[in-house]
Amino acid sequence: MATQTKRVTIYFDPDLHKALRLKAVETSRSVSELVNEAVKEALAEDVEDLLAFDERADEPLISYDEMVKRLKKDGRI
Repeated sequence: MATQTKRVTIYFDPDLHKALRLKAVETSRSVSELVNEAVKEALAEDVEDLLAFDERADEPLISYDEMVKRLKKDGRI
């Protein structure tokens, strides 16, 4: 873990906390390391989603009804 860390209190559901502790033992890592990794992965996914939205920003907008019609015409639904 990084040397510059911040302390924070997080309240976990008891079953989730137990699962985290067990995984920490099984992987020889701390609960903090597991939580940090999970948060980083979640934030990275958000960045990917935002980039995808930006890439498609110039695409023409179509209504929901039009999309359903196209899907039916193409035999997808």
